[in-house]
Amino acid sequence: MSTSARRSSASLDLEALEAITDAVESGAGLPEVVRAAARALEASLAVSDRAGHVLAVAARSTADEASLLADGSGVKLIELRVSDAPVGVLRLRPRGELDASLLRLVTTLISSEVERVRAPSRATAEAAELFLLALLAREIEDAVAVAAAAAELGTNLDSGASMIVVRAHAHVAAGEGRRARVHSLVDRAARGVAADSLSALTPPRDLPGDDVAVLLASGDDALAARAGEAIRSELLSGLPGHTVTIGRSRPCEDPAQLHRAAAEALLAVNVAEGDDDHPIMAFEQTGAYRLLLSAMADNPDELRRFYAETVEPLVAYDEQYETDLMLTVETFLEADGNVAGTAQRLFTHRHTVRYRLERVRDLCGHDVGSSDGREKLSLGLKAMRVLGIPRRGGPAGEPGLSAGRVSKPR
Repeated sequence: MSTSARRSSASLDLEALEAITDAVESGAGLPEVVRAAARALEASLAVSDRAGHVLAVAARSTADEASLLADGSGVKLIELRVSDAPVGVLRLRPRGELDASLLRLVTTLISSEVERVRAPSRATAEAAELFLLALLAREIEDAVAVAAAAAELGTNLDSGASMIVVRAHAHVAAGEGRRARVHSLVDRAARGVAADSLSALTPPRDLPGDDVAVLLASGDDALAARAGEAIRSELLSGLPGHTVTIGRSRPCEDPAQLHRAAAEALLAVNVAEGDDDHPIMAFEQTGAYRLLLSAMADNPDELRRFYAETVEPLVAYDEQYETDLMLTVETFLEADGNVAGTAQRLFTHRHTVRYRLERVRDLCGHDVGSSDGREKLSLGLKAMRVLGIPRRGGPAGEPGLSAGRVSKPR
């Protein structure tokens, strides 16, 4: 190898090691550390603990991951040790020649990270699911009972806790095991940041998307933020063709208030679904939506009735005719009721905006020209987001626009 080639290789090795150490020092979690290591080694990697539980995977595809975990062709097994004590196993499939010195350094860093995040006892997925679902359903509310049940699963709530709700939407055809894979990736990422975290798939929704609830046994809001970032990164890496939205609660010192924290996280993820700029949203970022938390948690039927009486007809119309009445109403309200400003934001003619707003009045009975109508539609939009109902529809190309008016559907 020439001198320049050796210098280039050394530079790449240092950059790769720097990426790994940055992931370790930032507390990004074991999955991010392993992804950085995979890039450094130009290999597919899988890390498991001593009990064989998979903690992190960095593979090129789901098929590559399955082969890696099944010890397929070309897979090398390396025991991970800290102070001569085994802490886990690294499965590695290189895509080229491995640098022995770099591999040794990377293995040492991964071993240390595995030892750091290794839980003292690992709850079964079934037990964690039963506990979390009971918590969400408020079947366990007493602080002592909640703390005791968590302790049986190896999770200590003495330092507080927070809740995260993760929602994954599939935009590609997915197999039967997709929900289980979503949960596996979320659990893996959460444990990579907080080893004694618990997670559970919630029952299937009538609406699009799968939800996973995560309990983080820490009152550290910064750690909860890192966990949210790690979970989203892991899902986007492991589930191509999906979008991921995450909501997180405020830290909670009293275990009896964890059900309230779960409601905060659910509110945050529902609101985040309508905000492309904030795929991860903390409860504090939900603004005026926080005022509807009690309604969502204590009387969701009333919230649904208000939604049905305001904007549901518009949602149904958009879905049936692939129109954009809802987007027009949202934009009109954001533009403080200014038609010209709405048209400018939507890149359409102001007459088109007026036609659509007339159609809104015909369909739902609320006139955006009145302050009362605007207020009810604004609250209806908020109720829709709090309930987690996505805005549907397509390009605003209602039949009849070229003739001036849209005929009312029969």
